[in-house]
Amino acid sequence: MADNLSEALKTLKLSSADSATDSVESCLDCLLKALAHNNVEASEKIQQMGVLPMMPSLLATQNSCTPKVANIIAEVAKNEFMRSPCVEAGLIPPLVQLLNCKDQEVLLQTGRALGNICYDSHEGRSAVDAAGGAQIVAEHIKALAQNTDPSTGKLLTVFCGMLMNYSNDNDTLQAQLISMGVIPTLVKLLGVHAQNTALTEMCLIAFGNLAELESSKEQFASTNIAEVLVRLFRKQAEHDKKEMIFEVLAPLAENDVIKLQLVEAGLVECLLDVVGQTVDSEREEDVAQLKTASDLMVLLLLGDESMQKLFEGGKGSVFQRVLSWVPSNNHQLQLAGALAIANFARNDGNCIHMVDTGIVQRLLELLDRHVEEGNVTVQHAALSALRNLAIPVVNKAKMLSAGVADVVLKFLQSEMPPVQFKLLGTLRMLIDTQADAADQLGTNRKLVERLVEWCEAKDHAGVMGESNRLLSALIRHSKSKEVVRTVIQCGGVKHLVTMATSEHMIMQNEALVALGLIAALDLDSAEKDFVGATLVQVLHKLLTEEKSAPEIKYNSMILICSVMGSEPLHKEVQSLAFIDVVSKLRSHENKTVAHQASLTEQRLTAQS
Repeated sequence: MADNLSEALKTLKLSSADSATDSVESCLDCLLKALAHNNVEASEKIQQMGVLPMMPSLLATQNSCTPKVANIIAEVAKNEFMRSPCVEAGLIPPLVQLLNCKDQEVLLQTGRALGNICYDSHEGRSAVDAAGGAQIVAEHIKALAQNTDPSTGKLLTVFCGMLMNYSNDNDTLQAQLISMGVIPTLVKLLGVHAQNTALTEMCLIAFGNLAELESSKEQFASTNIAEVLVRLFRKQAEHDKKEMIFEVLAPLAENDVIKLQLVEAGLVECLLDVVGQTVDSEREEDVAQLKTASDLMVLLLLGDESMQKLFEGGKGSVFQRVLSWVPSNNHQLQLAGALAIANFARNDGNCIHMVDTGIVQRLLELLDRHVEEGNVTVQHAALSALRNLAIPVVNKAKMLSAGVADVVLKFLQSEMPPVQFKLLGTLRMLIDTQADAADQLGTNRKLVERLVEWCEAKDHAGVMGESNRLLSALIRHSKSKEVVRTVIQCGGVKHLVTMATSEHMIMQNEALVALGLIAALDLDSAEKDFVGATLVQVLHKLLTEEKSAPEIKYNSMILICSVMGSEPLHKEVQSLAFIDVVSKLRSHENKTVAHQASLTEQRLTAQS
């Protein structure tokens, strides 16, 4: 074989470019045979003998040898080490030129050759780009899309593969294909050629690549992709095929328009079927498919319209099925069920309906199961759902009487920041406007100590911020001396003073109101902490800073008046010449601030 190959290569080098002689053809046949026998070895030999630079002239004249030459290049380019030499030998321009011919075999082998040269090769892609190859291939696909002849199917598969290799992992080239209008063409292909497995797979892989790009979503949304994919999904029995479709659905479903299209096309029913088929299985692929299907279900619920369509006023069969996941013994389904409830709980109407129909109890039972088992993602999801459900005012008392606060407090010992964050947010939502609950929680020493500890969680800004906000909320909503005393004794005052300097105005305000209540309800006990935390200096800064919002200035002045009953604080106020700062604020454009400045000035003057 090796001797025959050497002979054939020598003969080929001696042949004139335009001779479609029998000797050239038999040499090409010999090369193809050698490549089929041992591709790597034959390719190395072709490279060593310097035959590649001869190929452009063999391609330039179209004759019976042309498809064989293109086939040889396609076979050679299966080897990574041969792709750059193919580009350097100048093979790309003549190959791209061949894309203009009508002969199907030539087109097939040329498509293979270009596709293989582009595979994982920057040089190959750049050369094809420069020669305009992708545009011609895209036009061929568009022209042939409706043709269901088997040989055309094969050609379309090769062309789709070529475009995929050309653009894979390259955002610039993918964007180029999108601007050429490749997406509607491929969607049409998928619809027309659903019976052609190879072509279908090629389209799905191409979609998987393109769907990651944000600019593709709009084009996908203007096609019937949702319908086509759902129809295709229903036909699939094999795990691998379903997985391929899932890989396209996931990035597409991030787009709200497509979410609704997928829901309307019946994807949800397909997903529920997958869950039903895989929930009791322990096979690895079934476990993976259950996760993918339930995750996708949750993703569809992130769109407002798609979510509301599935909620159907709380009567929707999909909504009911998803609820049944919560008490399941499968962690993945518990997680998806809790996340789905959190997503359904995105408007007051839904939240009120869900609380009235007993969903809180299911979530509490789920959380109780995970105090010991401790699955962090399930804890986080269930707490998220409870937090959302607690937003409407009418739900708060109902949820408190259902024992939500008691169950949530069981997670106070959690060392997981995501759980800590949701726990804090849930409690803060629950006590909003609920004085008794704020009083009860605010005198719970264990809780307040933990909050003070978390107020120092510098590595977790979210937990730190929420701890401060809950500490302030306990005081603001209870207006209780006992709560104030508990916060003082646990060392919370300094954190509230720091919170007053936050970059978020809402947090500054919450802190100032809480500090005002501390000063009004138990100034004597707080005096030492106020001095230690340099409260007066902080207030001076807030009043002198231009950027401080009117309500910040207003609440700072209220607080100044409240601390005047303390001798050391009074002295600090005098030493910082507050009267000058306040008198300037009398002409503030905000009338409430100006009025409070007058009152504060009178108070300071009277007590100086």
